[in-house]
Amino acid sequence: MVKKLASKGRSTAYKLIGLQTVAVLLASLIFFLTNGKMAAVSALCGGLISIFPNFVFATLAFRNAGASASREILSDFFKGEALKLVLVIVLFWVVFKTLDVIYLPLFVTYALAIVLHWLSPLIFKSKKVG
Repeated sequence: MVKKLASKGRSTAYKLIGLQTVAVLLASLIFFLTNGKMAAVSALCGGLISIFPNFVFATLAFRNAGASASREILSDFFKGEALKLVLVIVLFWVVFKTLDVIYLPLFVTYALAIVLHWLSPLIFKSKKVG
């Protein structure tokens, strides 16, 4: 039962990352059509700064399953969240240092991906367990 729940959690996390990716691609397309190539690239960067750390977190956090691995699971969640924060900071730094981005599209798609993450319990309602 616990392995099934862990698998469901991993599956839901990857579905959320897929939804975030689609939303960021659509937003980038809108920015491309309305403001040009640099706005689209900026939008993609903002979305990736949010999505990539989420993917790393989901992969790390759900790698252990089972009640006997509860201590490892908790440790992985903390490590994953810390790594996610560091990745966001590093990715923003890399983008600001290496690319001449337009800030509005970058922050709009970054915020869009985060809002989708916050809304995920409403988006992916599941049956009660137990």
